[in-house]
Amino acid sequence: MNVSKQDLTIRVECYAGHRGEETPLRFFAGARKIEVVEVLDRWLAPDHRYFRLKGDDGGVYIIRQDVPSGRWALTMFSAG
Repeated sequence: MNVSKQDLTIRVECYAGHRGEETPLRFFAGARKIEVVEVLDRWLAPDHRYFRLKGDDGGVYIIRQDVPSGRWALTMFSAG
């Protein structure tokens, strides 16, 4: 499933590391909860932070945080 045409708004719970950087622990797409098993990659864009994650369901996800608003979106999903 590629959700690039219209990103899905999600709720993300993060861990704030010792440098104050937030790392996703789990996220919620509607009533579905996905635990983050591994952060595979992360990168910054001018106004966004991206994370490529492996979920406890075996799926690989790319989620994006809009830094100015703090909103999160699921931008890509690949089934495990």
